[in-house]
Amino acid sequence: MQKPIMCDENFLSQKSTPATLADQQVIFDLQDTLKANQDCCVGMAANMIGVLKRIIIVQMGPFPVIMVNPVITKKAQPFNTEEGCLSLEGTRPTKRYRQITVKYLDQNFQPRKQEFSDWIAQIIQHEIDHCDGIII
Repeated sequence: MQKPIMCDENFLSQKSTPATLADQQVIFDLQDTLKANQDCCVGMAANMIGVLKRIIIVQMGPFPVIMVNPVITKKAQPFNTEEGCLSLEGTRPTKRYRQITVKYLDQNFQPRKQEFSDWIAQIIQHEIDHCDGIII
């Protein structure tokens, strides 16, 4: 079900807790909400729909990819950039990495480890910051 976008910075600055199988509905809600906002959004974290769980969704080309309990295990090639967010007005400066490795569970809660680069890596870093309560 499509959910409203959370814009309360006090809420967004809280750390999310690990997701479990009991959080499957959050995955469906993230998919529906990203689809409804696809004209202006390429990724979301569960806290953006009011749920403090470590679940993100990233639009990778035509496919939205769910990552449950994502953790960046390796990062390389730092750079400075500016980013916007559906939950916040304007853009803000931030430091990102061009190459990252992420361990996560897929939407079926199967373990994955994958390398990402450039734009997709940047989106993932932004969404994981949301999970960590970091507001850029």
